Amino acid sequence: MNRIVMPFLSRLLLLAGLLAAAGVAQAREKSPQITVLSTRRVAPSLDGAGRWYNTAGPIRLKQLRGKFVLLDFWTHCCINCQHTLPELQKLERAYRNQLVVIGVHSPKFTNERDDASLRDAILREEIEHPVVNDERLVLWRRYGISGWPSLRIIDPQGFLIGTYYGEAKFEMLDAFFKRRVRFYRSKGLLDETPLHFDTERKKEQPRPLRFPGKVLADEAGGRLFIADSGHNRIVIATLDGKLLHVVGSGVAGHRDGSYTEAAFDHPQGMAIDGDKLYVADTENHRIRLIDLKTKRVTTIAGNGKFLPNTASSKSTARATAARLSSPWALSIHDGQLYIAMAGRHEIWKMALPAGRIGLYAGNGTEDIVDGTLLPRRRFQKGSASFAQPSALASDGSWLFVADSEGSSIRAVPFRRSGRVLTVIGTAHLKDERLFTFGDRDGGTGVARFQHPVGLVHHRGRLYVADTYNHKIKRIDLKKRQVDTIAGTGKPGRVDAPAQFNEPAGLSAAGGKLYIADTNNHAIRVIDLSGENAKRGPRTTTLDIKGLQPPKPAKAPPALVFPGAKRHSFGTAKVKPTDGAVRMAVELRLPEGWKLNPLAPMSYLVEVDGAAGKPVVLKTPTRQFEIKLPVDGDAGSRRIKVSLTYYYCQAGAGALCKIGRVGWSGEVKFSADAPTDRIELTHAVR
Repeated sequence: MNRIVMPFLSRLLLLAGLLAAAGVAQAREKSPQITVLSTRRVAPSLDGAGRWYNTAGPIRLKQLRGKFVLLDFWTHCCINCQHTLPELQKLERAYRNQLVVIGVHSPKFTNERDDASLRDAILREEIEHPVVNDERLVLWRRYGISGWPSLRIIDPQGFLIGTYYGEAKFEMLDAFFKRRVRFYRSKGLLDETPLHFDTERKKEQPRPLRFPGKVLADEAGGRLFIADSGHNRIVIATLDGKLLHVVGSGVAGHRDGSYTEAAFDHPQGMAIDGDKLYVADTENHRIRLIDLKTKRVTTIAGNGKFLPNTASSKSTARATAARLSSPWALSIHDGQLYIAMAGRHEIWKMALPAGRIGLYAGNGTEDIVDGTLLPRRRFQKGSASFAQPSALASDGSWLFVADSEGSSIRAVPFRRSGRVLTVIGTAHLKDERLFTFGDRDGGTGVARFQHPVGLVHHRGRLYVADTYNHKIKRIDLKKRQVDTIAGTGKPGRVDAPAQFNEPAGLSAAGGKLYIADTNNHAIRVIDLSGENAKRGPRTTTLDIKGLQPPKPAKAPPALVFPGAKRHSFGTAKVKPTDGAVRMAVELRLPEGWKLNPLAPMSYLVEVDGAAGKPVVLKTPTRQFEIKLPVDGDAGSRRIKVSLTYYYCQAGAGALCKIGRVGWSGEVKFSADAPTDRIELTHAVR
């Protein structure tokens, strides 16, 4: 059995932290704040961890003197970490010249230690700040971390000044930094030169599907619905791959309307009822309805405000007024929509078509514990606990749940008087229920999964997308036996023998399994007619004929020059040659620095206040020439030239800065001028 790499004591501390988080967070809910350290000590080094991403090489804290540094200790399976990422993105935008965020990925699961898995997670979560793979938990121990997510804040002088544990909100972080930026700026200790990092996203090629999260096969209607999560849209095709419709503009956001007008934000699970498709719009914290007849999208639950795990909620509420928390999967039974509320570790229920919504099962504690459906009060022991429920399936009598963080498959009764049971998993263990996982077939007490995210019931059996084991497994519910039907256990994209890469969605129709093979950006199909044969069932890759990636959003203006260094060349007298005057641009970089060849230079010329189009130099150079067309050989013009360039330290190449400079002055044209060019130079400091 695979074991997590952290020492036993560390695992116990983590487990205690997770189980106690509810109480701690409740205390913080009224006025959460960063713990300010009273003792000044130099922040520990970042040396000794693994591979770096979103940067050209390892970063050392000394390189970032003059900047605030925020270290985000996270692991990509963790829903609480996922909730923190957009808050950090807001913070980065607000303090783009004063703050550097660095993600320290400290893995929980064995699969998460893999570099390729982490890179996919960075792309999937659209992270643009530097990330280091702390696969051996070197930095985790060095900084005294005990749970995910955790923040450590370093000041511009390199001292550790603040800590925080749990989901951080932008408002709290903004209040902390706003005051300190003013102080360090007043003392002359802040370096506000903008930095540039080479992101993994820029290396990506467009593809028809991007990180599909869930898939739903509608046998009665002959349709296949794909949550194309990375493209923020729903793809509708036939079961054999003919494209029918695309729902959603492809731009992340929230908007109701027609198929082309509607906007989603990383949608996941779906449920079908005739011509009504219900969608878990995960990062919008909403439930959406796609009317397949009228071809329109509406919001039926969620007001868009995030409901943290620490906050109490009403037993039921008007659906469109309710706050939700990362709804991840949906299932319909007897006119009720059941929701895997991953961000709250609960199962919710909503009356269809547009009734009230509220908690159905779970006490809110992240754990694998069997018991009654509901507690008398939140976090009360004795009732059932879930751990990031990420998939739902039903046989008509039970609602089955894939509890990804506990690597367990649960069974929830549709009767209020019933009890939640564990089909395969860790509920029987006295401790470490969230840290016991592996890859093992066999009976109830033997079988192990690793972060399963997909689940479907088909012909009396449960099929599981054992996500971090890259396998599809089958549970015989009568025998309580688990066996692997496809997948070698290693990530790949091969049909025979079948290989997958973190499959996260499962559905069944017509004797076939449809699989959202997430990190392969593909839909795979397993023909179950041969699942009991010696060679196993046949796996194929479905081609969605005619599907194209969304058109890229219009890029913002190429040049922005806030805070640029400005030079005046006064009045220059020049002689037009061949209908133009020349401007010779020269950058003088400090010793040990070079232009970044991966980031094109851009310049803009304004004549008498009228700007032309930005010009991009694909090959950066310290010296180049700009030709300015001139009508005639007399007269004058007010000219402004603005330039953006990227330059890096010549050694490790990890730290790159953004430089901006401008020149302005009056140019007089004369046939008897001594030269036909203007010299524009800038010494970078």
